[in-house]
Amino acid sequence: MADAARLFLLVAVAAALAGRSDGAWCVCRSDLGDSALQKTLDYACGDGADCKPILQNGPCFAPDTVRAHCSYAVNSFYQRNNQNAQACVFSGTAVLSSTDPSGNGCTYPATPSAAATSNGGSPGVDSPPTMGPSALNDNSGAGVLPVAGVARLVILASSLVALYLSA
Repeated sequence: MADAARLFLLVAVAAALAGRSDGAWCVCRSDLGDSALQKTLDYACGDGADCKPILQNGPCFAPDTVRAHCSYAVNSFYQRNNQNAQACVFSGTAVLSSTDPSGNGCTYPATPSAAATSNGGSPGVDSPPTMGPSALNDNSGAGVLPVAGVARLVILASSLVALYLSA
């Protein structure tokens, strides 16, 4: 009975650790072109992100670039989805970051509460897409889970099994 309780506890800890993200912000990749990032921006703004700050005369309009607006939008989407790592996939056009992208008078939300996680039930909020936009024409499904998240889960599961068997 004690072994079953120990195994249950280890599985619960593994599940909790697997859901943690590596960063507090989601930003668009800097190595991609504007057309891919524009699709990501459109998707995020149309599916629950708060994009008012990046509208003209908004506090985050400057710099007026697709990349900057894309990063603000995907971060808003990610925060509104309680920092769920899958809410920062966007077919590989966005990545998690531990560096605060705020600047020039624009503050990026760093927590779900700062992003106001409720917007009246708009689609996407608290239910991130499994794929996001097809900005890179990636219809293979390869971007469903972040690679780092899968690798971390496999390593964690292997470690837990070894720990359980050694006890």
